Amino acid sequence: MIDVKRFVDVLESAGVDFFTGVPDSLLKSFCAYLTDNCADSHVIAANEGGAVGLAAGHYLATGKPALVYMQNSGQGNAVNPLCSLADQDVYSIPMVLLVGWRGEPGVKDEPQHVKQGKITVPLFETLDIPTEILPDDETAALDLAKNVVERAKLESCPVALIVRKGLFKTYYLKNKKRNISDLKREEAIEIILKALPEDAVVVSTTGMISREVYETRERLGQDHSRDFLTVGSMGHALMIALGIAKAQPDRQVVCIDGDGASIMHMGNMAIAAQSLCGNLTHIVLNNAAHDSVGGQPTVGNDIDLMTVAEALGYDVVHPGLELPIMSPERDRLASSLASTSWSGGHGNVLRFVEVKVSKGARKDLGRPKEPPQVNKDLFMARLKSLTSVK
Repeated sequence: MIDVKRFVDVLESAGVDFFTGVPDSLLKSFCAYLTDNCADSHVIAANEGGAVGLAAGHYLATGKPALVYMQNSGQGNAVNPLCSLADQDVYSIPMVLLVGWRGEPGVKDEPQHVKQGKITVPLFETLDIPTEILPDDETAALDLAKNVVERAKLESCPVALIVRKGLFKTYYLKNKKRNISDLKREEAIEIILKALPEDAVVVSTTGMISREVYETRERLGQDHSRDFLTVGSMGHALMIALGIAKAQPDRQVVCIDGDGASIMHMGNMAIAAQSLCGNLTHIVLNNAAHDSVGGQPTVGNDIDLMTVAEALGYDVVHPGLELPIMSPERDRLASSLASTSWSGGHGNVLRFVEVKVSKGARKDLGRPKEPPQVNKDLFMARLKSLTSVK
């Protein structure tokens, strides 16, 4: 296993003095070390494409390559700037890509990672990006890291370094931001689900939120056909929900989103707000953290999401749902939702709700028992059956 301090030290000695990216569970020790020890040379980006842009800007200003870290699911966000900005046929900008290999062939993983795992290395090869797999042996890994930086500089191009599961020694984040609320996310989800009308459907974002929606339905004895659990595609749950809402304007559609996901593709909020789709409610559960991949901070508590939503054109923003820090109150969320009018259709603008919640999840939190295709089929059958009744 590899000590993250030694790994970062080798990168810095080779000339890397700036780090940016989107946190990944396989890289959480690496990301935690950067957060604690590299405050002036580390930026957690909104998405992986933005991180490539940051790395390019750093190189233009300093002549030094930066390191961009990501889960392999982020390759899609990074492809455009890697091809049209950093590629040798365009600006020829060196950088190191440190990529967590979720869904590695032969290694059991969640279904949303299987396809991405198969194409991780071939995709970089298609992009003509030199790719190396980090070895388990620490000495060999540190030598390879140094060589990768040197190759990026010599060939003036991005070079990818693939990280398998369990490669880094555990490093626990010390510089943790305090909770912005004592309301647990799963508790907020239960309050929301109980308040929805019978024919409403839910699109939940990837990670802990979808897992908690599933577990809450189990606990309430409700069937899972009401929910589309977006197990991947971080940042796109709102657009999925908007597509459903526009196709079925008489149905209430609720997107339960996270702060990291909504910030990752915030442009989607602008499109949704201007859609004149009054049967859609966008609820952001904000704990100011990338909770599913190690708790790295987001800027969720440093920006005013409700003011952003109002400026974009959302309709009913519920200031009463922004609970005071460490507030013990629960009934404010329930009463606010109870007083919400769930009627609406085309010609109105959609609603935005922000709920401040605490970081973390219970240790025994389960995962959906059914594969994604079953969830899709149940959800579509519900949409079709309720439509035919109406």
